[in-house]
Amino acid sequence: MAAELTEFRVSNDASDDAAELRRRIAEDGYLFFRKLQDPDQLRQLRLEMLAVIRDGGWLQAGTDLADGTADLSQRCAEGDIAYADVYHEVYKLESFHRAGHWPEVLEKMEQITGGPVLPHPQKIARLWFPQYTEHTTPAHQDFVHFQGSYDTYTCWTPVGDCPIELGGLAVVPGSHKQNAVLEHHFSLGAGSLAVDTEQQAGPWATTNYEIGDSLIFHSLLLHQALPNVTADRLRVSLDNRYQARGLPVAEHMLQPHLNIFHALTWDEVYAGWQSADLQYYWQDVDMPIIPRDMSYAEKGFAEALVLAEQGDEHAHLALRRAIERDPDSEQAQAAAAVLAAL
Repeated sequence: MAAELTEFRVSNDASDDAAELRRRIAEDGYLFFRKLQDPDQLRQLRLEMLAVIRDGGWLQAGTDLADGTADLSQRCAEGDIAYADVYHEVYKLESFHRAGHWPEVLEKMEQITGGPVLPHPQKIARLWFPQYTEHTTPAHQDFVHFQGSYDTYTCWTPVGDCPIELGGLAVVPGSHKQNAVLEHHFSLGAGSLAVDTEQQAGPWATTNYEIGDSLIFHSLLLHQALPNVTADRLRVSLDNRYQARGLPVAEHMLQPHLNIFHALTWDEVYAGWQSADLQYYWQDVDMPIIPRDMSYAEKGFAEALVLAEQGDEHAHLALRRAIERDPDSEQAQAAAAVLAAL
């Protein structure tokens, strides 16, 4: 992380000017809006998500639910079985999926793309423990993870106020203009891939987010999370992706998040829902579906094997996670062989 943090340009002044919004996102790679989404709706969603998280044992007993006070003894992160066990219960909430279709967000996406959009079925929540900074999401481009089309956009929204110390997103404005996927390497943190930021010029931009604030950015924009350095607050946020209808989408983005390691079907997600209007909605959309390119993940894992042999503790953890997730897989067998030789 560069030492200098600058403030986002706020685009509320151009909210009704689609041409200006498209000019700004072409220039900066992002649009930031204050209170784009309804704070009251987000507060209700926060309570529903935190109730599931509390039932999963991640919050301190006897604390106010709305505060999201984490039990540090339960710390885990994406890649851990314990994380998916609770995360997938949150994932079943109808309100969580419906948030990705709120009209104020769809309207902005249509202004950006110039027409109807497809919200990706694979909605994502980030549930980030405090005092666990080595697992902070590293600098990366989203395209290596969701693929499909470069012209895909993420809308990141904190579900609650998110001051800098809680670990919101930061971006390098204009870094998408290279119009290419940068070299990514093994790292801890969500996605397990990182860009060497020493090769990237320019300051990072961020803000003290308030509930309702929303950051929309291009798939090639370099971004990362800031560390959650609070004493005991869980950071809860939404990661929803959108693209113009008709553009190709990678097949894994039509599956529940983390499904590649932790089996979860849409029928299981939908089992407790009250409405059917958002169930399998994408099946009525005409779009090219392309295979997932596994080369990014495979390269990162190959690097982890080498780093583990050299004594890297982060790589050791990644290999142990691979074994825990699927002990019969080729990756797990390679990981076990490396760890056994240490």
